Formats: sequence, structure tokens, C-alpha cells
Amino acid sequence: MIFLNKLFSLVAFVLVLSLSFSCSSQTVSKNKNSSNAKVLPFSDPANEGKWILNTEVSDEFDEKTIDENKWYIVGKFENGKPFYKHPDKPNKKVWKGRAPSQFSGRNYRLEDGKLILETRWEPDFPFSDEIVKPVFGESLPYENITTACLIGRKEFKYGYIEIKSKAADAPVSSAFWAMGEMLEIDFYELYGGTLNPKKEHLDRELWWSIRDWNKPMTGKPTYTEKKDVGFRVADDFHIWGVEWDEKGVKYYIDGKLFSSVTAEEATKWVKENQKEVKLPEDYNGYVATKPISLWLDQEIFPWHDIPKTKEELEHHSPKEKQQDGVVDFEIEYVRVWQKKQ
Repeated sequence: MIFLNKLFSLVAFVLVLSLSFSCSSQTVSKNKNSSNAKVLPFSDPANEGKWILNTEVSDEFDEKTIDENKWYIVGKFENGKPFYKHPDKPNKKVWKGRAPSQFSGRNYRLEDGKLILETRWEPDFPFSDEIVKPVFGESLPYENITTACLIGRKEFKYGYIEIKSKAADAPVSSAFWAMGEMLEIDFYELYGGTLNPKKEHLDRELWWSIRDWNKPMTGKPTYTEKKDVGFRVADDFHIWGVEWDEKGVKYYIDGKLFSSVTAEEATKWVKENQKEVKLPEDYNGYVATKPISLWLDQEIFPWHDIPKTKEELEHHSPKEKQQDGVVDFEIEYVRVWQKKQ
């Protein structure tokens, strides 16, 4: 009898220990900051694609400062003024932002394990007096509004790209995109808080594109989509995933396939929708075949809204935040996986 009591006690101890270890393991797997957690694409939790995380271009944003070996902060200040020089391409002109807004290196913060990009009502900012003729839209001066821009310093080609974010609830674009050699891929340009009642559909719209910057396209899309996603993009965090390879693009939202395009479909699209451009007969519309670097930024889209006052910029902000002149685009992480070559 004594032996059985001791045996039951031992079994109970082992069960408690096992349960404790199991709970501890679950805690680790839920913690995005844990080095022990194996981070996998939200749309492929079993890793059937055999994805390998590219840590050089991925970022959890859980450190105290931005890793400037990974990101170029556009418009950092020097002697009281923002300067625009890419650390890896010092002779290349750096874009200052879409007027009337201008990129400021002060417009970001790291908070609670997130990167937060800020659009600010800042009339006293030392704006550039340069007036640029944009490829699309009218020429406008830089004034009143500053935004943020971070550019990835490392390139990669093909993979699965994922971001968990919440768009700014304001008449400003919260954008995640990429640039390569004469190539642009706009993963999303989310407009989270229009002021125009006739444009409220923009608050629920995904706009993504592939653009060719070679002539004769000169920045026009070789493929683009504008689709209702079924929710206001500024109301909560969502996970946006893009599987990109030589065959085409698959787009996921919160782990579910939302849209896709093949290389052949992109070529068909551009020939049907860009008839005013004289394209060669053998033109390949799927130009997304070059290495890219990631961009995170905010822009004012003049064709949608231009906030004319601080009150207009903060129209959708909570009452307790409507006097600080700041609206936030929040990013919990950016992750890129690739397949073993």
C-alpha cells in the first residue's frame, strides 16, 4: 500500500511537471519577441512551403532604437535641417515625399514592440522650397504636413512577404511597398480615413500594383487592383501577406487567399488596359522579376484629400488626441521568408 501511494505521488508529480512544461512552451510560441519561437507565415503555419526566415530584411521592431544597418531613415536632421542622402547610394537623388507633405526623420517612434510612423501637422517645419513636377498629379509646394519614410537597405528576390499593421485613421496613405531596378511593387496603399463622404469606400479598399519605370510605361501599372477588403483598414491590426515568385503573385489577408495574378495574366492586363501606350508586341507585363528593397511610408494623395487644417488631419482621432497634431500608422512586424535555392 505504501508502495502504491508513493507510485501515485510520483505519477502525479510527473503529470504536473509535464503540464507546467507544456504551458511554458505555449507561452514561448505566442511571444513574437522570443528567440525560441519558430516564426512562420500566417497563411502557412505548417510550413508546407518550406520557408526560411530572412533575418536581414525582417524586423520585429522590439528594440529601443531602429536598426539603421537595416533601414535608411529618410530626412534625418543635421544642423537643424533634414537632409536627404541615401547611405548606400550617395549620388542618387532621394525623394522627399509627395507634396504637400515632406518626409521628416523625426516622424517615427518605437513603442510597445511596434514601429509607429507619424503624420504631423507641422507648419513651422523647415520645408524644402523645391516644387517638383510629379509623374502623376499636379505640382504642389511642400507645406504644413510632415510624414515618415523608412527604406530597407538590403535587397532580396522572391519570397513570402508579411506585415502586421493598422493604417492611420486619417486622410493620409499608409503604405508598404518596394523598389527595384526600374521596378515598383506597391503591396498596399491604404487610405484609412477620408474626409469626403462620397469616398468612404476608400476606408475599406486595398490598392496594390506592379509598376514598370522603363519607357514607354514610365511608372504606369502593368497590373493593379482596387478591391473592398470587407473592413475599415484603420480600425484594427490585420496581417497582409504576399507570395511572390517568377510565376506571379498571391495575396493573403489574415491568412486567407484574397487575390492572385499569374505572369501571363499581368501581360494580358497591361495590353488590355494600357492601350494608349505603344508597347512592343513581345512586351512582358510581368516585370516583377528583379531584387527589391522594402519601403514603409505615409503620403498625402491630392487626388483623394489634402487636409487643410490640423483639425481636418485629426478629424477621426480620439477626442483626447485631437490636439497633438499627430496621426499614427502602426506596424507590429515586417517579415520575409524565402526558399532554399
